[in-house]
Amino acid sequence: MATEHATLLLNKQLKELTKHPVEGFSAGLVDDNNIFEWEIMIMGPRDTLYEGGFFRAIMTFPPEYPLLPPKLCFTTDIYHPNVYPNGEVCISILHPPGEDKYGYEQASERWLPVHTVETILISVISMLSSPNDESPANIEAAKEWRNDYSSYKKKVQRLTRRTAEDM
Repeated sequence: MATEHATLLLNKQLKELTKHPVEGFSAGLVDDNNIFEWEIMIMGPRDTLYEGGFFRAIMTFPPEYPLLPPKLCFTTDIYHPNVYPNGEVCISILHPPGEDKYGYEQASERWLPVHTVETILISVISMLSSPNDESPANIEAAKEWRNDYSSYKKKVQRLTRRTAEDM
């Protein structure tokens, strides 16, 4: 039952994004036979260190979607305080619903079933524009962002240029 509901909802969201693309990203299925795995392309937001970059990611949905959040993992190298070194994105709206056992996030900041692929990706684009270094996934990137911004900037811009060259 949950899988059927998720399948219908994901098909609807994919159709909507295909009909009405949103600036800043594109989305499609990795494999036409699997609605639970999407290939995402995020264009680096204007006026950020990521501007001009093309960042690929995979979004994987659980069978319980939309009750549980998907996972988003960059497959393109990216250096950011809120992206684990393995590429997995760490932002509040992708954390399971309910209270945060560490007390850092309020339940309203975490996953809610009203989120869509569009709202998730807009949040990721916003994250690229303004990192949250208080709760980093990549501690090295967060420290560098805080303590040696010039070095952080060079590293990000080098990786961003590489994404454009790989297109």
